[in-house]
Amino acid sequence: MTKRTAHGTGARIIDSAGSLAAKADLKGRTQARAADLKDKAGALTVQLREGAARAGHQAQDRATKGGHTTQEQMARARHTLRERALRTGHAVQERAGRAGHLASDKAVEAGHAAEGRVPQSARRAVRGALRHARPVLVAGAALAVAGAVAVGALRRGRRH
Repeated sequence: MTKRTAHGTGARIIDSAGSLAAKADLKGRTQARAADLKDKAGALTVQLREGAARAGHQAQDRATKGGHTTQEQMARARHTLRERALRTGHAVQERAGRAGHLASDKAVEAGHAAEGRVPQSARRAVRGALRHARPVLVAGAALAVAGAVAVGALRRGRRH
């Protein structure tokens, strides 16, 4: 924009005049500076958005990986607990079976020991009751109800 002449001195003067004119154009310099700042702000905005998007994707990836890791750990823990529960259940079942057999054996022994002390007539009555269990149970239930009614009547009589 500066005009140059063949003389060296004249060229310096025109350059100096142009430079002074450019320095004096405050509005133009301000507008140019504002345009530069807008460009820089726009570039910075783009960089910040890209950085935020990248950080969001990284956070999402970490959360997804953390969720998968937690699911895997929970599945392993669930499996371990299930195995322990099964082992414990089997152990309890085995012990209960042994205790049941032991109790049954002792009951049989006690029955055999008591059988020798029971009179022959009572043994025949028990064998007959075992052959006809249902009628004996019905008769026993009827006697139990009658006994309960009698006890209730006696208690009511005492209160009055």
